[in-house]
Amino acid sequence: MSNAVSIVEVGPRDGLQNEATSLTTTAKVQFIEALAQAGCKRIEVGSFVSPKWVPQMANSDEVLTQIHRKLGVTYSALTPNMQGVIQAIASGADEVAIFGAASEAFTQKNINCSIAESINRFTPVIAYAQAHSIPVRGYVSTVMGCPYSGNVPLKDVVNIAAQLYQLGCYEISLGDTIGVGSPTQTNTLITAVSDVVPIANLAVHFHNTYGQALANVLTAINAGVRIVDTSAAGLGGCPYAHGASGNLATEDLVYMLNGMGMATGIDLPALIAASKPILQTLNIRPASAVNLAMSQS
Repeated sequence: MSNAVSIVEVGPRDGLQNEATSLTTTAKVQFIEALAQAGCKRIEVGSFVSPKWVPQMANSDEVLTQIHRKLGVTYSALTPNMQGVIQAIASGADEVAIFGAASEAFTQKNINCSIAESINRFTPVIAYAQAHSIPVRGYVSTVMGCPYSGNVPLKDVVNIAAQLYQLGCYEISLGDTIGVGSPTQTNTLITAVSDVVPIANLAVHFHNTYGQALANVLTAINAGVRIVDTSAAGLGGCPYAHGASGNLATEDLVYMLNGMGMATGIDLPALIAASKPILQTLNIRPASAVNLAMSQS
């Protein structure tokens, strides 16, 4: 089993989309370039969704085209529909992602259709990306609970993960959208989903709403997962899930993995410095214990 963990930095997308203030293209580009310089190898830079629903992501095409790209870094974007994937690829996205859910209620609230309908919508998106030799990542949200319907049956998570993988998503990211999961649930989840998606193609995406994110990631790593989504300074959450603030902070994960002797390729002080201008612009404190501790020391 590899001793390296691949971190997918989602701060510029999942983090910033939930902030009330929309940042300029220049501010986003500087943030993304600083993250790359800090050693982040996979950065989700934006989302090609309707600016009516997520105005913070309205300049994602400009961000993608203006980044000074670093060799070896993958710059990806969320693309929920055909219009989005066409725009993202035209703007230079190295990878695209589609966003499904294991909860019918969340799917209706988030993308205004059923899970079955969402799969039908994703099929041409995946085909278009593949025709342009662009890898597609699949998100499965609400894997441990839904803000609208409560508990989500494990079989529903397994089913949607299997469908997205079979459709051609090379990697499946399992998201605890409202941060209610526990380590025991995480172990059960990984065991079940790895029966239909190879463990090497599974990622985890935990929110820290109840302070369980690091414990859940450690459980997933012990179960064999080596890909983890995090957000610099713990920025953001999901605008459709009330109370789901607080992605797991990249700094907190890197600190833990450093202590375990597991490689990430990320320089911790440089990572902390990367988010500082964004935090100042937004006038918020980092949602990261490590960021706070190292900034004050």
